[in-house]
Amino acid sequence: MKKLFKIILGATVGSTLLLSSCNFLDVDPYFEATFKEDSIFHSKKNAEGYLWNTPKGFPDAGAIWGNSWNPGESASDEITLKYQTNEFWGLQFSVGTINSRNLPIQNQWYDMYVIVARCNKMLKEVYNVPDMNEMDRRRYLGYVHFMRGYAYYHLLMNWGPLIIVGDEELSTSEPAEYYNRERATYDESVDYICDEFRLATQGIYSADEQSVNYYQRPTKGAAMALIARLRLFQASPLFNGGAAARKCFGTWKRKSDGAYYVNQEYDPRRWAVAAAAAKQLTKMGYELHTVEADAQNPYPLASNVPTANFPDGAGNIDPYHSYSDMFTGEGIIQTNKEFIWAMESSNVTNYTHHAFPVKFGGWGSMSVPQRVIDCYLMADGRTIHNSSAEYPYEPDFSRLTGESKKLGTYLLRENVPMMYANRSARFYASIGFPGRYWPMSSASTDASYVNQQFWYSHDDTNAGIAGAGNNVNDYSVSGYVPVKYIHPDDSWANGKGSVKGAFVTSPKPFPIIRYGEVLLEYVEALNRVEGTVTVEVSDNTGTLIEETVSRDPAEMAKYFNMIRYRVGLPGVDANDMAEADNFEKIIRNERQVELFNEGYRYFDTRRWGTYLDEDANSSKLPGYELVIKSGLLRFLALLILHGKQQLPAETADTRRLKTVLQWISEHYAEKICVADAAEVCSFSSSHFMRWFRQMTGQSFIAFLNEYRLNTAAEALQTTDETVLTIASRCGFENLSYFNRIFKAHFGITPRDYRKR
Repeated sequence: MKKLFKIILGATVGSTLLLSSCNFLDVDPYFEATFKEDSIFHSKKNAEGYLWNTPKGFPDAGAIWGNSWNPGESASDEITLKYQTNEFWGLQFSVGTINSRNLPIQNQWYDMYVIVARCNKMLKEVYNVPDMNEMDRRRYLGYVHFMRGYAYYHLLMNWGPLIIVGDEELSTSEPAEYYNRERATYDESVDYICDEFRLATQGIYSADEQSVNYYQRPTKGAAMALIARLRLFQASPLFNGGAAARKCFGTWKRKSDGAYYVNQEYDPRRWAVAAAAAKQLTKMGYELHTVEADAQNPYPLASNVPTANFPDGAGNIDPYHSYSDMFTGEGIIQTNKEFIWAMESSNVTNYTHHAFPVKFGGWGSMSVPQRVIDCYLMADGRTIHNSSAEYPYEPDFSRLTGESKKLGTYLLRENVPMMYANRSARFYASIGFPGRYWPMSSASTDASYVNQQFWYSHDDTNAGIAGAGNNVNDYSVSGYVPVKYIHPDDSWANGKGSVKGAFVTSPKPFPIIRYGEVLLEYVEALNRVEGTVTVEVSDNTGTLIEETVSRDPAEMAKYFNMIRYRVGLPGVDANDMAEADNFEKIIRNERQVELFNEGYRYFDTRRWGTYLDEDANSSKLPGYELVIKSGLLRFLALLILHGKQQLPAETADTRRLKTVLQWISEHYAEKICVADAAEVCSFSSSHFMRWFRQMTGQSFIAFLNEYRLNTAAEALQTTDETVLTIASRCGFENLSYFNRIFKAHFGITPRDYRKR
């Protein structure tokens, strides 16, 4: 994994929210069909047709789960699945099999430079359009600069420091030496892109100027927010002389002048630049999305949550719907003042399918690890590790809630494990947990397909492995699924019972950039500013101005607490912000839960450098910790996680199980018997077998064989070793037996598996 990190490099430069749909700018079908190269700039109509045809080369921003344009959610530590397919190619990052040859996004390099070439042509020829006035031309140039900057943005994110061609229209018929050009450094690349977006703001519309008919087009705010995001990346440890920068890029130098491609010397002023860039968005009229409180069903607030009207408290809003409605399709994209840039995405709609159990028309495979669950706060803002008597956290699955409980209009059903009670509104808006209530109110009048509770346990015929149907991979391996984009009306139960078809609320919005993200960027940057610093930054007219920033606790609390109050939580106080390192931990956790499943996490853990130290991938749950730790142990973890019950917080039994799993990973190739494993736990063989089945839902022998088989499968696809060699080193002494048991498990022979 670490080797790959260096290979792709810098593919870790952007965020999934930097991309747009091929339809974010309208394409005129007539123009596309009748387009002639030599007539592009003979008229304003043709020139604009060429402009709006250009964004077709950009990928869909909402494709962050499967068939994604970047590693996506499945490469992060917030989403996993039991199986690997070409659809979820990002999983290769998690299991350590990714390399420079198996990236499915190679064409992006070509596509983005095609866009750059088109933009360069437009920048040159727009002055020759006879019927275009000066205002039209200024607007036109603004969009061209945005598209060119956006294309380079993609290149920076996926391929690292850029080959910048400037305004040059490259010939396509020159000798190879003509195209042999050096990359710019990372800092030069960021500066160039930010300047493109600055030039864009001089021409394109602001949000209040843009027609609602073109709401998916980028605005001044989008350009400025992308500048702010890039400047934050530039200030972060991976790109600002931190340990991660030195570890990954300490020898990566440009041949012509010896310049480091990635900065090796810490520059504290970069945090001030990032803060100043984000600060500009706070002056532009954007607001966090809120929904007015339901007078008949008010959401209950903890006693330490201010009851003043938002943004000074949560007294007049519904925290659950204020957050949830942004993503489910309940809200209106065009009127949402938090959406700096958003789009309708069929990918979002389609991937809700993966959260629904197979019995109810879904595929049930998309899983949220326990580590993520543990990041969500209790209702009074405490962590699960420091819960209060009033809102306790109880990790004992046998402790259940009594009566059902109404949280505004959200219903927490009875008999739910107590560890899921007393959680914050964002938890209920984002996570499908054991015992969660799914209305699926559009499904049918058939009571068996509406108003259901799903448990995800091993033997649950609705949502566990027992209900997976023909594909044993179609269930949640962790016992949790993402529901952030799922509306209470949504149902995939097509053809089930009396259900006549599937109904999914649409359009589903995907927030390419939202104000909540910008506020967290602003606070994160402010927290690291040293002293009072004046820096140069562009305003919303593209004019360079001076902005002074400092680590002001009042300013940080103002904007951070808006995020907290919007979801019904108390804000931070002076003690929380006293130490920058401590407050940064709070900010990082807030980004995890506020921006969950929006495509940020993969890139956050890299820019912070935590990915290299595996901090971001650690978990109280042994199973998921192993998932991230190595490709081999991942398969063990999945087995643990789909057992009869979830493993709760660390106990003597879970620590003992972790020891056994580690021992298996070290000795699986040897001749192992039950007595050997029992000795590791100081158990008798009979007691060990009962205990192991209770903890994992499988016998020890079945568990060991499955681990060996998955290890062998990994080797078949990542090495050139013979089948005999792989079988032998995975603990199978007999090739015939190995072939037989492998086919029984995977449905195909080892040789055919290798060919997939």
